[in-house]
Amino acid sequence: MKVSSINLEKKLKLKFTDHKILIKSLTHKSYNSLNNNEKIEFLGDRVLGLVIAKKLLEIYPDEREGILDKKFASLVNKKKCVEIAKKIELEKYILFFNPKNKKIIIEDKVIADCLEALIGAIYLDKGMNFVEKFILNLWSEHITASVVTEIDAKTKLQEHSLKIFKVLPIYKLISNTGPRHKPLFKVAVKLENTKFFTAVGSSKKDAEQNAATLCIESIFKK
Repeated sequence: MKVSSINLEKKLKLKFTDHKILIKSLTHKSYNSLNNNEKIEFLGDRVLGLVIAKKLLEIYPDEREGILDKKFASLVNKKKCVEIAKKIELEKYILFFNPKNKKIIIEDKVIADCLEALIGAIYLDKGMNFVEKFILNLWSEHITASVVTEIDAKTKLQEHSLKIFKVLPIYKLISNTGPRHKPLFKVAVKLENTKFFTAVGSSKKDAEQNAATLCIESIFKK
């Protein structure tokens, strides 16, 4: 356990004053239900958001709030955190319950949460200036890439609908099935004088995005 975390320190070129904070940030609740990284992850999520928001304001002082919000969301979402965490191979250092000592695949959400917990741990151990440099170093190429803002499918569909039909798209939740830890949402969307286009997703938001994508591809890309 200690060897792995020391290797992580070497990889990241940092040295914790309180090594217990680092260990805690790597500990999933399945490994230790009482002393795990959930609360540090809560802190790290806020620290990450603050650092990225501040940097975006510095880079784009004249940009509209709506565009900044899209850039921000693309940089701090779970998908981006997973991408960055896997680049530093963080999943190798996560303390996860494995009673039979088999090779297991750790879920992306757990990996993303662990990165946020690591950020929280660095903030607690090293302070704001250090963690800000750490975050900007890991996120540098992604912040640079944010010059081009990718408009999401729901926004595109809304713009098309308002321009052509003068009304907003209509979304309808069809079903919410599956266990609580792995739900499956089915959502339908339609425009003025069109049929409903149905799609699924692991959250209502994802299902809406998928339905919007299907609608755009079916109507506007023929």
